[in-house]
Amino acid sequence: MDILEEIVAHKRVEIDERKRFVPIQQFIGDIQKLVEQGRPASMREALMTSPTGIIAEFKRKSPSKGWIHQDVKPQEVTPLYEKNGATALSILTDTEYFGGYDEYIQQTRKAGVKIPILYKNFIIDEYQLFQARYCGASAVLLIAACLTKDECKRLQHLAHELGLETLLEMHNERDFEYAELEPDMYGINNRNLGTFITDVNNSFRLAEKLPDGVCRVSESGISKSETVKALREAGFRGFLMGERFMKEDNPGEALKVFIEQLGR
Repeated sequence: MDILEEIVAHKRVEIDERKRFVPIQQFIGDIQKLVEQGRPASMREALMTSPTGIIAEFKRKSPSKGWIHQDVKPQEVTPLYEKNGATALSILTDTEYFGGYDEYIQQTRKAGVKIPILYKNFIIDEYQLFQARYCGASAVLLIAACLTKDECKRLQHLAHELGLETLLEMHNERDFEYAELEPDMYGINNRNLGTFITDVNNSFRLAEKLPDGVCRVSESGISKSETVKALREAGFRGFLMGERFMKEDNPGEALKVFIEQLGR
């Protein structure tokens, strides 16, 4: 069993337990009110019109690195991400492997953050989409390696009904059959989720396989401003970066410096 298989197996148990303790009926009314109020700010639109396209991630821990920044709180980091130029945020909500919680998105919204937020988790069940909408996310991550094509199609349909955009994550040529589902954003993960080894050349290698005119997002393993510039030349408009900032004492300040480097 590789790391991804282990995470997904644990996620199935976790969701079943959560459904028993917090049935969807307990918060479906609040979700219906949110849907009636309209869609959250569009992450796709923000990326397509941004001069930088940085998706700054709040990630305290990972299976490959262990604790990256254990004691930091989202309300200490995410408002600075927004202030210092992030186009959107990605917030890890998986607890067991990434040290995240749904409450991190709620705390970020309570801190006044208005930019789009990606609910980043291993989504395999419709229940998680309701969780994402309830806590204040704008978009959800759908990972091709975790889902059959039919499952992905069904989850995307419900996400759109709830007013959520979708970022479809692909890693290799085999995943590209999912591209015909026409997600809001097309992601190329530079990290192999089986081994957690990263190679940013994966985005360059697979870029030409993506449809023209879509919102392309490169995920993971990006650490240099020169890489972002080269990826933008290759047609990418979103650049998801987490560890690059979170390993610093002040992630928000690290983002500010990075964006200044992009402008040089």
